[in-house]
Amino acid sequence: MGSLPAAAEARPHAVMVPYPAQGHVTPMLTLAKLLYSRGFHVTFVNNEFNHRRLLRARGARALDGAPGFRFAAMDDGLPPSDADATQDVPALCHSVRTTWLPRFMSLLAKLDDEAAAAAAADGAARRVTCVVADSNMAFGIHAARELGLRCATLWTASACGFMGYYHYKHLLDRGLFPLKSEADLSNGHLDTTVDWIPGMPGDLRLRDLPSFVRSTDRDDIMFNFFVHVTASMSLAEAVIINTFDELDAPSSPLMGAMAALLPPIYTVGPLHLAARSNVPADSPVAGVGSNLWKEQGEALRWLDGRPPRSVVYVNFGSITVMSAEHLAEFAWGLAGSGYAFLWNVRPDLVKGDGGAAPALPPEFAAAAEARGMLTTWCPQAEVLEHEAVGVFLTHSGWNSTLESIAGGVPMVCWPFFAEQQTNCRYKRTEWGIGAEIPDDVRRGEVEALIREAMDGEKGREMRRRVAELRDSAVAAAKPGGRSVQNIDRLIDEVLMA
Repeated sequence: MGSLPAAAEARPHAVMVPYPAQGHVTPMLTLAKLLYSRGFHVTFVNNEFNHRRLLRARGARALDGAPGFRFAAMDDGLPPSDADATQDVPALCHSVRTTWLPRFMSLLAKLDDEAAAAAAADGAARRVTCVVADSNMAFGIHAARELGLRCATLWTASACGFMGYYHYKHLLDRGLFPLKSEADLSNGHLDTTVDWIPGMPGDLRLRDLPSFVRSTDRDDIMFNFFVHVTASMSLAEAVIINTFDELDAPSSPLMGAMAALLPPIYTVGPLHLAARSNVPADSPVAGVGSNLWKEQGEALRWLDGRPPRSVVYVNFGSITVMSAEHLAEFAWGLAGSGYAFLWNVRPDLVKGDGGAAPALPPEFAAAAEARGMLTTWCPQAEVLEHEAVGVFLTHSGWNSTLESIAGGVPMVCWPFFAEQQTNCRYKRTEWGIGAEIPDDVRRGEVEALIREAMDGEKGREMRRRVAELRDSAVAAAKPGGRSVQNIDRLIDEVLMA
């Protein structure tokens, strides 16, 4: 099942379009490699901004693809930029929602014209047969329906995050959104219990929902974007989620509630483990990468010299920004913990610095020189699977969460935005694999939580639980595992039906 003839005339052609941010490009490209390994011709569509970033980060040959695997680029409707940073998210979401559909339709027509010309030359039929669109790229679903193409949508975030976003519209009905004033951010309003979302805990708070509820603007771009996105997902023929059954069991109240709102759901994760186990090492796409920053492999060599579970790994993802004051609090909290650390500090991590390298306190460099390493970007999945890493200090993004689970590493979380708050809540209370740092971070709290996670009783329990989930994740992603079976079912029941 799920394996197709290699002959060009028999191969389906999937056009795959991620939302243009690192945390979306990575899982979509991983899924693309899995489909390619099962016989699909793939066209992978980045926006021109990220296409150029990939060229700079990985070199021109990285985008050569492979026979039957190509990259394409689309104009994103935003002003040209060569900044090595994530684009402005609200501006990008507004453009995606209002301007991308006609450009995507034109791209699909161009691909079919090229296929017709190739067929005339060599007889191989390579017309587009299906679309796999990031759920944030709802225009992809609408385009597929208009053209009569098979369509699946990839939800790259968590299942609990989806349920929070889906019920945004009900926050309006209940008067919980928009906030009455900025004072609601600090006067206890965010502690209001939200006990009416099906499948979610009865003690869920407003602050545990995806962060775009924290606005006084009824017309907030991000709030309304996700109302639109979650409504559009029901128009696809399948919803793909990067999770696995032991984490989000089909029989759980959460997944049952989600299934009642959507087309058939296919849990296919963790995708990075599934690709590792099911894309042959000698495949032409095995080495195709998605990182938009240049990776620094010396981080792994530095870890090789450290004892097991002795290092705190720190990475706040590709979008999180913080103040210089919060950066200093994290720095001194790490220094005060006494543990060795590997810290990924992006050039654009501190807001207002214009992309300049964040300035850490000079005294911190002296205090941590003997036991710390700073990088700008590293191969995170491999870092988290290194035996030297004991705890992950993270923004709580979904890819990072799955990679930490796959490495068996408990988490200390400082959620920044979107559904990271919801992920953090589930890690703390439902899954028992994480702790939370308050929004207004203080060095003493950072130090105490790291120490507890590394060597405290709660840390030992988190490590035990995350090890159980790691074993389940690895089993699900092996050949014949539940997630891989679901990939084959997706192919047979939806993309090739």
